[in-house]
Amino acid sequence: MEKSVSSLHIAMYPWFAFGHINPYIQLSNKLAQKGHTISFMIPPKTKSKVEHLNRYPDLITFYPITIPHVDGLPSGAETTNDVSSSSISLIMTAMDRTENDIELLLRQLKPHFILFDFAYWIPKLARRLGIKSMYYSVVSPAQAAYNVSPTTNHNLKGKQVTETDLMQPPPGYPDSSIHLHFHEARDSLFVRNVKHDGSILLYDRLFIGLTDCDVIGYRACREIDGPFADYLEKEFGKPLLLSGPLIPDTPSYSLEHKWVDFLGQFTPGSVIYCGFGSEVILSKDRFQELLLGLELSGLPFLAALRTPLEVGSIEEALPEGFKERIGGKGVVYGGWIQQPQILKHPSIGCFVTHCGWASLIEALANKCQLVLLPKRFDHFLSARLMGNRLKVGVEVEKSEEEGLFTRESVCKAIKTVMEEDNEVGQKVKANLTKLRQQIHRQDFESSYIDNFSHKLKTLVA
Repeated sequence: MEKSVSSLHIAMYPWFAFGHINPYIQLSNKLAQKGHTISFMIPPKTKSKVEHLNRYPDLITFYPITIPHVDGLPSGAETTNDVSSSSISLIMTAMDRTENDIELLLRQLKPHFILFDFAYWIPKLARRLGIKSMYYSVVSPAQAAYNVSPTTNHNLKGKQVTETDLMQPPPGYPDSSIHLHFHEARDSLFVRNVKHDGSILLYDRLFIGLTDCDVIGYRACREIDGPFADYLEKEFGKPLLLSGPLIPDTPSYSLEHKWVDFLGQFTPGSVIYCGFGSEVILSKDRFQELLLGLELSGLPFLAALRTPLEVGSIEEALPEGFKERIGGKGVVYGGWIQQPQILKHPSIGCFVTHCGWASLIEALANKCQLVLLPKRFDHFLSARLMGNRLKVGVEVEKSEEEGLFTRESVCKAIKTVMEEDNEVGQKVKANLTKLRQQIHRQDFESSYIDNFSHKLKTLVA
């Protein structure tokens, strides 16, 4: 008869980026609800920014991890949100240099499991200490199945990898409609070959983590990712657990009055929300082309976008005459915004997204239509998954070589999902409604967490 422990002590050590830290906290809350103890290792200033998300402070404890000195890393920088994209490798180096501190803490805490993603050295460290390790990814398994499966590694090992090599999925990949365009393969090739501290390629970092861990976990569900999870489990020959998509709880605090007042002017389902997350920064020309596409649609909009690097403010980046033409029909905002509450507002009818996995999950929790405008690396395959395989969104057309979109292509995608008489749009809406019904059924989330928790317990029995 199968035995299992009644409750677990689980350590968490996610990559120093809020897009990774927040889902790890969501998972921690779900596991604490089941009675498990969580030790969450996190940089000190970042800890103060996320402590309010801890719903079970009696079971979830944050342990501050000092960021080691790295030449070139700005003083006080802790996460990818604190630095420019060119300095993200320095954050990675700093994380790697915490290994000795993590070992001391793990020796003290003695957890059953440690969950990690980018810290590829965790499995060997954990094994020495008698701790099980899980590579827990906050993006779709379609990503790893495409980019870092053993089949991909075998086929490309020892050769000079080119864009052409990355444009098609590996043999056995569950869906050939998911592929990369040339400009996306070029971007992926660059990311794949990035070294941190001159020691290890990002590709190898991910592959080693997946290869050396005891069990693989994903923020995913079978309704969206089933075939890709099965493919990865077979490829790596080890258990793969799905936690469910971790759909965010209804926010406890209300939407700011300025957004309530702005959105309240418009009829239900008529407003475009365009949000590209906290880390995506468009060049000035792409920023302007996107805004001109929103204008061309003729619909009211709220665009939450970071200020382009070439200018000092959002105002400077706006197209000439844009503000006067839009009047009170549109807002471009460069600060932090309450995206979950925005997406829940009844006036929002369309979400133009960069296809970050967390944003897509938030969108699926609401009623808006999806326009997909992927910006980098993991976003590309998420867009194909949603647009090509599941057909629950419409992707903005781009040029093959350079990946440039136009105001016309932005407008076309918006109108496809927003106009009532568009046949393609109607099919996309129907597919999206069906998927939402599946993931909002009663006990959907709890059944995944119950199964995730049960399998973790049996693995340490």
